[in-house]
Amino acid sequence: MPKQIIATPNAPAAIGTYSQAVKAGNTVYLSGQIGLDPVSMQMVEGFEAQTVRVFENLKAVAEASGGSLADAVKLTIYLTDLGNFAKVNEVMARYFAEPYPARAAVGVKELPRGAVVEADAILVIG
Repeated sequence: MPKQIIATPNAPAAIGTYSQAVKAGNTVYLSGQIGLDPVSMQMVEGFEAQTVRVFENLKAVAEASGGSLADAVKLTIYLTDLGNFAKVNEVMARYFAEPYPARAAVGVKELPRGAVVEADAILVIG
């Protein structure tokens, strides 16, 4: 099955040796997104603002793949402080409706660029 590389200027450009997403058949693997503004490539300030930016970035990549966040079947969220878990749930409620995707939340020591939250996703389109 051939793979298709997904890229959009509406999400931050890759800052390493990876693609924003890879589509294989009707499955799309979205790389982790942090709270980088796609225009300035600077980190937004504050936990909630970073979380919103993470989901806006994932949304943009999902749409570039021909899907949407409604097609998400799995999310992984990485937090430098698991005390922010409830706030992640509040922000997620703005982007997802039932039936919700499967999800894992992982506490990590640190994230790229000093981010406090990162998320990646897997979509199944169609």
